[in-house]
Amino acid sequence: MSINLNHVFTYPYDKDLLMRKQKSIRRELLVRTDVDYIDKRIAVLCGSTVDDIKNILELFLLDAGIRPQFYQSEYNKFYEDAVFGNAELDAFQPDIIIVFTSMVNIIERPALGDGYDEVKEKLRMEMGRFTRIWEELTKKFPAAVIIQNNMDLSYETGLGSLDAAEHYGLTRFIESLNRDFADYAVSHENFFLHDLHGLAARIGLLKWHDRFQYYAYKLAMSYDVIPEVSLGLAKIIKGLLGKNKKCLVLDLDNTLWGGIIGDDGMEHIEIGHETPTAEAYTAFQEYVLKLKERGVILAVCSKNEEDIAKSGFNHPDSVLHVEDFVSFHANWKPKNINLRIIAEEINIGTDSLVFIDDNPAERQLVRDTMPEVAVPEVDPVDVFSYIRAIEGAGFFEPVTISEDDRKRNESYRENIQRRSLEESMKTYDDFLQSLEMEAEIDGFRSVYYDRIAQLTNKSNQFNLTTRRYTRADIEQMANDQHYITLYGRLRDKFGNNGLISVVIGEKIDDSLHIRLWLMSCRVLKRGMEQMMLDALAARAAADGCKELIGYYYKTAKNKMVSDLYAVFGFEKIMQSGDDTVWRLDLAGYEKQGKYIALLERDE
Repeated sequence: MSINLNHVFTYPYDKDLLMRKQKSIRRELLVRTDVDYIDKRIAVLCGSTVDDIKNILELFLLDAGIRPQFYQSEYNKFYEDAVFGNAELDAFQPDIIIVFTSMVNIIERPALGDGYDEVKEKLRMEMGRFTRIWEELTKKFPAAVIIQNNMDLSYETGLGSLDAAEHYGLTRFIESLNRDFADYAVSHENFFLHDLHGLAARIGLLKWHDRFQYYAYKLAMSYDVIPEVSLGLAKIIKGLLGKNKKCLVLDLDNTLWGGIIGDDGMEHIEIGHETPTAEAYTAFQEYVLKLKERGVILAVCSKNEEDIAKSGFNHPDSVLHVEDFVSFHANWKPKNINLRIIAEEINIGTDSLVFIDDNPAERQLVRDTMPEVAVPEVDPVDVFSYIRAIEGAGFFEPVTISEDDRKRNESYRENIQRRSLEESMKTYDDFLQSLEMEAEIDGFRSVYYDRIAQLTNKSNQFNLTTRRYTRADIEQMANDQHYITLYGRLRDKFGNNGLISVVIGEKIDDSLHIRLWLMSCRVLKRGMEQMMLDALAARAAADGCKELIGYYYKTAKNKMVSDLYAVFGFEKIMQSGDDTVWRLDLAGYEKQGKYIALLERDE
């Protein structure tokens, strides 16, 4: 009997089902034919028993389109594997390394009679032990990303509140160690913290710890919280690989405010500070605004008359305003139809959407007709369930926040303006010329490594090979003379699109093999493709290359670029199924770009 995966992965998750049906769910996930999996090698260096944590992590990753292959250290051999080496781990060559430790793995613990200097020395030694682990792993696997748990607190302290105040308290010691971990994370690339401390606090230490399970099975935390722990790790990995959602689509009545605006009028909806319910909706609007400020796209999908729906944002206590939404659809169409229109208007996939609606019938309609859309279960009686659903599932959890992220809503809104201008022009060439476009194209720079890595893991439609790279991979190729790397930034009279295109070529003899060529969908067919090709051809010729070799690997999403090389004058030299290889002789190459002025790079 098959398992309904849409039910399994609707938040809040049925933790008991995940634990009981691990193998069945995994089988169902692996037989899907509509998913182009990203394959990643993940090493788990463990300080406690992690078998079920690893298994449930695999389910969350498979659901997100990430197919992991695991290496798992022997029990409590995380330090030995990292520092002294392990032939099996060396051969595995992980892309991601999870150092799964917790407070049970702290060796240097403060004692009641310890003086201030003794505790400080123990903290230094403990931090030194972990620093050596991270540095050795970075040395052996420079292209790998490291994810390190910070430390949960002990439930039993013996000192009560004093444990958090005195220098010899374990609580104070762990919090100091966690601050040192955090300082290391913000000062080192490709190193990320998994906030075990925060997760344990949210769940509650009484539920988190089960000492019998630790003594019997060496489980560092209760069996019951394993799905939450696995989900926490999955959120980070999904963020690293660009598998987070992009757009939050919101209903209005009893979702962004209390009441029915068509019946109650703007003056009588519940928002503001007069009642507990009004305060709850205000808190949710404040939360949504913070999501927007760090790059989450906002849209409205409501059954209503548009002018009446928009009037709700004129309420003097409304935190959100109409201009905060990139797409606004209030009408009487079925919501699944409006969601497709929203995705098309913004130019993103429907699998990038998260839909919040107080009406269970509307939620189920979208789940049944658009299973790729995330539709968490929420309770309209408890407005904070909206926040808990978004936070708990980690739909938008960032691993970094860039300037481009913060400007994303503005960028998509500008795209809608461009589309409106296009419709008013007689010809497409007239439209392109009217945009007054300027491009900056250059080799990879360290300031853009994070954005470039982010793009390689997100862009799918214009991505000829869909190779996925970490920041460490990007940095390595940028500094390797065997590679030619290019980024492209584009701006026009409506605004700055930011860094939107990436090309990576590998020099082999007198040929340049195009290992990656991608571009953000929001600037398709504006001539940036030709500008990037012109720049690549010029760089390749300058480095002594006589030809470009291009590769197209078909995926479920990149059909639109299947004939790109043919359009650009390449000759097809090989085909295997739907995958093709192309060649372009650089002798006498003529530039193809137009309508875009090439600028010197911004410093």
